[in-house]
Amino acid sequence: MHAMSFGQGGPHGAPGEPHRPTPQWGPPPPPQPTPPPPPWGPASGAPQTPDWSALADDTAARGRRRKWLLLGGGGALAATAVATAVAFAVTGSHGGGKQSGLPAPEKLPSSSGAPEPSFSESAPPPPPNPLDFIAGADKDKAPLSTKTLFPHTKPVLDKRTYERTATATTTDCASATQGALGSVLTDNGCRQVLRATYVRDGLAVTVGVAVFDDKAAADKAKEQFAGNIASLPGDNDPEFCRATACRLTANAIGRYAYFTVAGFANGKAVDSGDTAALQAGRDVSDYTFRRIMYRAQAQAADSVRSHPTA
Repeated sequence: MHAMSFGQGGPHGAPGEPHRPTPQWGPPPPPQPTPPPPPWGPASGAPQTPDWSALADDTAARGRRRKWLLLGGGGALAATAVATAVAFAVTGSHGGGKQSGLPAPEKLPSSSGAPEPSFSESAPPPPPNPLDFIAGADKDKAPLSTKTLFPHTKPVLDKRTYERTATATTTDCASATQGALGSVLTDNGCRQVLRATYVRDGLAVTVGVAVFDDKAAADKAKEQFAGNIASLPGDNDPEFCRATACRLTANAIGRYAYFTVAGFANGKAVDSGDTAALQAGRDVSDYTFRRIMYRAQAQAADSVRSHPTA
C-alpha cells in the first residue's frame, strides 16, 4: 500500500491540519462551478500523487453549505418531511407487505360500479314473407286479371321469345278444363280460372291459373291433378291439343294452382320423343310462377310502405 501525504496546513490552521475557512453567517456564497478534475500526470502519462489537501478543503466547504441550507430552509424541508411521512403512512407497507389503512387488494371492487353504457337497440321486425300475402284471400287483395297476371305480349323466357295470342277469364272453372280436372277444381272450391296462350316456332302453350280461397285447397288440387287445362287458341288460330297427345304440367304456389298444355299449333300430335313441346310447357310454367311471385312481393312491399317501422 502506498503512503498518503496530506500536505501542509494553511495560514489559519496548525501545521498538518487541513485548511478550514472562517464560518460565514450570512447567506451562502453562490455555488461555484465544479473545478475540473486534477491532472493526474503529465501528457506523457506518468502518474502523479493527487493534491489530497485541496480535495479535503473542498469537501469541508460543501458540508458547511449543506448545513446552512438545512438550517435556513428548515421550514420547507420540515413540511416536505411531514408530507413524505404521511405518504409513507398511507402507501407504505409493513409486516410482510400488508397495506396500512387500506383493504387488501382482493377485497377491492373489481370495477368502479358505474353502469356500463348500453348500445343495444330493439331489433327491427323481420320483413314480411311475400308468400303470406298469397296464402289466402284475406291478405291477397291486389287486383287480379289477365292484364295483371300476364302483362307481357312478347315475353322472353330463358332467351326464347314467345308471343301472347289469347287470354280469357271465367268463374266457371270446369269450363276451362278437359277431362277430370274440372271436377278436381270444383270440388276444392275453385273461384276462377285465368288463361293465356303463347306461341313460338309452330308450338303453342296454354296456361290456366285456378284461384282458391287458401293454400291448402290449391295444394290439394295439384295433388289430385287429372285431365288437363283446355287449350285456348287465338281468334284466327286452329285448335290444338284437343284430341291429340300433348305435354302437360301441374304446380301450385300460395292459393294458386296452375296447369299448362303444350303441343303443335297446327294440331299435330306430340310423340313421346319430342322435347320442344316439353320445353315450351316448362318455359310458360316458369313464367307463370314468376308472375305469381311478383304479385306476392309487390303486396309485401306495399305493406312495408303503408306501415313503416319507427
